[in-house]
Amino acid sequence: MLAHMIAIPRKDLRLEDVQAVARGARIRLSPLGHRLVGSARRQVVQMLETGKPVYGVNTGFGALVDTAIPVDRLCELQNNLVMSHAVGTGNLLARKEIRAAMFLRANMLSKGYSGVRCKLVEHLAEMLNRDVVPVVYEYGSVGASGDLAPLAHIALAVIGRGEAFYKGKRMNGKVALAHAGLKPYLLQPKEGLSLVNGTEVMAALASLACLRAKELADLADLAGAMSAAALGANSRAFATNLQRLKPHPGQQVSARNMRAYLAGARPAPGRIQDAYSIRCIPQVHGTTRDGIAFARAVIETEINSVTDNPLIINEASISGGNFHGAAIALALDTMAIALTQAAVISERRTFRLLDHKLSGLPAFLVQDAGTNSGMMIMQILASSLLTECRLLSAPASVLSVPTSAGQEDVVSMGMNSALKARRIVDYLTTILVVELICAAQALELSGRATPVSLRRAFRRIRSVAPFLERDRELHRDIARLKAVVTDLV
Repeated sequence: MLAHMIAIPRKDLRLEDVQAVARGARIRLSPLGHRLVGSARRQVVQMLETGKPVYGVNTGFGALVDTAIPVDRLCELQNNLVMSHAVGTGNLLARKEIRAAMFLRANMLSKGYSGVRCKLVEHLAEMLNRDVVPVVYEYGSVGASGDLAPLAHIALAVIGRGEAFYKGKRMNGKVALAHAGLKPYLLQPKEGLSLVNGTEVMAALASLACLRAKELADLADLAGAMSAAALGANSRAFATNLQRLKPHPGQQVSARNMRAYLAGARPAPGRIQDAYSIRCIPQVHGTTRDGIAFARAVIETEINSVTDNPLIINEASISGGNFHGAAIALALDTMAIALTQAAVISERRTFRLLDHKLSGLPAFLVQDAGTNSGMMIMQILASSLLTECRLLSAPASVLSVPTSAGQEDVVSMGMNSALKARRIVDYLTTILVVELICAAQALELSGRATPVSLRRAFRRIRSVAPFLERDRELHRDIARLKAVVTDLV
């Protein structure tokens, strides 16, 4: 069966579209795209014929904007830009992240404001469709003029330099193209700049992280409900008539989930109210949901934007700042804080489950405590990861460092925000998995009936993390549950 095909340009992209291409969907330049791109390209050619300075076409870049470039060196200028800007370092970005970035860049170029040729957009599309994925490093972008270094590493593979993966095997960029039946692309004026100037790498990471964050918001409600059931919580705290008096959208969703999960559950005898980590689940998880929703709205605006510079508008070349990642940096910093709030409350619930004085259950959720340490260190793991989340919640969006001899004197650090948010997503996943394993153990030890709406998730947890009778290597349980965690909600 052929993979799903997306025609570009698209002006109504959703995060799910980005995820589809990240996972293997194919793209093609539509007839409309051909007309739009061709029209802008003709305008660039006409501008060159006049001899007037056009930034990045017949001038230098950044602080070298006033340096005129001879006509016979314009193509050299574009190739030199790509090579000089490819200074990435650190770990490699994931294949799906690079595919997402290539798709977003191709879609942006296909809207006809950059002045590239149709051949360039089609070349990017064919690299995606034939599984040529450039080697791109995590660090090197300050988020203005966009993701210069990461995009330059993508551009290296486009022109047959650098490195790329072909069908999962790492090799020289030119060799990878050859294996895929493609030739190195020969850059013409403006095209190197249009490959490296924009926010598509941070936007790609943001898109995928935001979708995972939404899944974690749902998982947090499940984990909280399971802990509440194990502790015999009073579910009246989640009642509709109480929750509607504070109508934040996310709070209403989490409260509704808690009511559904705990339907039929009976509170412990004499239980009037619970600790905040249980009683305030809708208020805290709801704030997490609202933070994710804010981030999603900003990210979807960004992936439907034109972020190149200069832009060809009404037969004129206009230099602006659409490459600046301030919006996405703030959105991701907000999402990072929102996710860390979910991590804080989850770790507190795990702590409560393990402390016999608070839970009324066997110490550290093992019947032969002493000889067995039970789940003691699970909470320590959660605490360690929570500290990482807190450290990463410090905003990068306010940490501008001037670059390019002061020409680029206010930058967004959007890529740093994206990398931080993505790590928090992973840490929160583990923190919630720890809570789920502990809550499942606590439910069995409590002797309370598992609410009907929690039974499917409970059985799935138990299929990979059986009841703990005596000490074993719990890191294996954590890894197995992380691998199937999306099956729970």
